Amino acid sequence: MTDIPARLDRLPWSRFHTLVVVALGITWIFDGLEVTLAGALSGALKNSPVLQFTNTDIGIVGSTYLAGAVLGALFFGWLTDRLGRKKLFFITLGVYLVATAATALSWNLWTFAICRFFTGAGIGGEYAAINSTIQELIPARVRGWTDLVINGSFWIGAAIGAFGSIVLLDPAHIDPELGWRLAFMTGAALGLVVFFMRMWLPESPRWLMTHGRAEEAERIVAGIEASIPSFKPPSRPLPRVKLVPRTHTPLIEAAKTLFVVHRGRAAVSLILMAAQAFFYNAIFFTYALVLTDFFGIAANHVGWYILPFALGNFLGPVILGRFFDTIGRRPMIFFTYLMSGLLLTGTGYLFMEGMLTATTQTICWMVIFFFASAAASSAYLTASESFPLEIRALAIAIFYAVGTGVGGVAGPLVFGHLIDSGSRATVFGGYLFAASLMAVAAFVALRFGIAAERKSLEEVARPLAFYD
Repeated sequence: MTDIPARLDRLPWSRFHTLVVVALGITWIFDGLEVTLAGALSGALKNSPVLQFTNTDIGIVGSTYLAGAVLGALFFGWLTDRLGRKKLFFITLGVYLVATAATALSWNLWTFAICRFFTGAGIGGEYAAINSTIQELIPARVRGWTDLVINGSFWIGAAIGAFGSIVLLDPAHIDPELGWRLAFMTGAALGLVVFFMRMWLPESPRWLMTHGRAEEAERIVAGIEASIPSFKPPSRPLPRVKLVPRTHTPLIEAAKTLFVVHRGRAAVSLILMAAQAFFYNAIFFTYALVLTDFFGIAANHVGWYILPFALGNFLGPVILGRFFDTIGRRPMIFFTYLMSGLLLTGTGYLFMEGMLTATTQTICWMVIFFFASAAASSAYLTASESFPLEIRALAIAIFYAVGTGVGGVAGPLVFGHLIDSGSRATVFGGYLFAASLMAVAAFVALRFGIAAERKSLEEVARPLAFYD
């Protein structure tokens, strides 16, 4: 018998929770940095006397990064449920750190693509390990907002990458051939700092209690409570649960739980992840190409257009995130997905008709992705809180992998070819398809989504180890 879940959910917000958000949420900053660098540096990579990439090569590299993220999520997600959250968020960070540093030393398309593959693998593994840890440590009453803000911090990384590209690609200060290499080294330097920050974080008590390490879980929770000056012991006993510990969950049982017991939730998670992955990756991975090819923006000025775009993306989850815990998951997911699709349709039409400048195009993107960023973050929230604790990391990995594989890997490749056509109407066709996917996902979430707001994880999805 244990009351650990109830004790974790009743904790007031404290410095411990802030440390969790900063040390683990940095994953999305890394991803934002990597994705932005790939986009903002595309002009420099095309002009590089060593690499000489084409638009199609840029698309291949973007898809390779996402393919690595897909496979990394599956492999490391499985290990996260088996070996623990803490071990894996060190391993995945190490993979990312080494791979992104190696990218700076690339000398042709294939060495660059291989390094990007392993960079993506590290980031994909981080998604599974980090999302599950955050879900299990943050109190239920603020879980939605916290999760959305952390996912939205992707755009802090995007802003860092955009600003870094402005400085490092300015030929007046540094040779662009050296500049793009230094840009990738920035990610490695940040990763090294975060590696040491994470040393102070504990293993998830929820994971420990289901794996026969209840005493260790008890010590961790007691330590967290003791570190909070405003903490007051409960005046009455908290709900306790009975469980049968297990060392691991067989893959057959995991598959049955995901695709038989919770097949409705699995379908919703898959549709939400695939729609937002295509929408985001198709547009953002080729954002710099649209600016350079259709609006004539110089490669070393692309970063100035990404900065306001990143701001809109970050503000969306911060401002709208509270409503996912108050108004509710289903109505807010429906609203943000549908608004994203409608606004993209309108903007795509204006783009096709040549009615936008680089500045007004950027303003349109800011408005669209204010909503789309909250929508995309809610897909990760849905996938991470809808399934039992013992398979949470694997579930996140599977839906991230399948959604990204279906929607994300294809997106940059398809849009790279569409942009190469030089036809605005052809690109608009791609925008319409992405918008229709978001609209379909909106209605699926409204009809079949679950109301998980302000509920404990155990109430949303009963752990497999619980025993009546």
